[in-house]
Amino acid sequence: MTTVLITGATAGIGAAFARRLAGDGHDLVLVARDEERLGRHATELHDRHGVEVEVLPADLAEEEGIEAVEARLRDRERPVHLLVNNAGFGNKGGYLEVPLADELKMLKVHCEAVLRLTSAAAEGMRERKRGAVINVASIAAFVPRGTYGASKSWVVQFTQGAARDLAGNGVRLMALCPGFVRTEFHQRAGMGTDNVPGWLWLDADKVVTAALRDLSQGKTLSVPDPRYKAMTGLMKLAPRRVVSRASSTTGRKYGPK
Repeated sequence: MTTVLITGATAGIGAAFARRLAGDGHDLVLVARDEERLGRHATELHDRHGVEVEVLPADLAEEEGIEAVEARLRDRERPVHLLVNNAGFGNKGGYLEVPLADELKMLKVHCEAVLRLTSAAAEGMRERKRGAVINVASIAAFVPRGTYGASKSWVVQFTQGAARDLAGNGVRLMALCPGFVRTEFHQRAGMGTDNVPGWLWLDADKVVTAALRDLSQGKTLSVPDPRYKAMTGLMKLAPRRVVSRASSTTGRKYGPK
């Protein structure tokens, strides 16, 4: 029996990871800000799958929240075998339209928390010569689209670099880069999605299935779904100025209104 810690675990991709991994028989540590919602989710998973589910209320935009999760990950008596850094959010608006405080909060959650939690988990995993980390990024990591895309690009580069450094130590790291996924993400950010065509949407459970398959195959980057794989390949081949122009056009067409 192994233990999995998931941040942002009560909705969307995080909740999908929790359902899948509980169904596979793993014990869970669920991290999110809403303690009441965490409790309901934990009870449901425990009753349905018979696994142990621990709840850890924490806001990863705050120092105390990051420290609390770091402490749990460093607990050698209760080792975590898989960390899923999924917590994240979006800001509605372009550069200089979003308050600087909100941009800094995004960097705290998407970059600082990911770095610190990955480091806290990987230390014990390296000692045990076993463990894995999935850092949830986004297809936005591959296009110049403001602070959100920049923060997710950092997640990809950091994860792949750390994976190379830890190669041979029994620790696997992988960045997960989905496209549009039907979750609460856009609603929470106040972003309208009526203009996003149906073929661009992914199912959270299928994203998780693809991610776990890619992790088992030793990949350091997972782009679920052939449509987004094709888009990513084209973006890598196209000149940067063309990608930037296309990103801006696509953002206006399919982005928040």
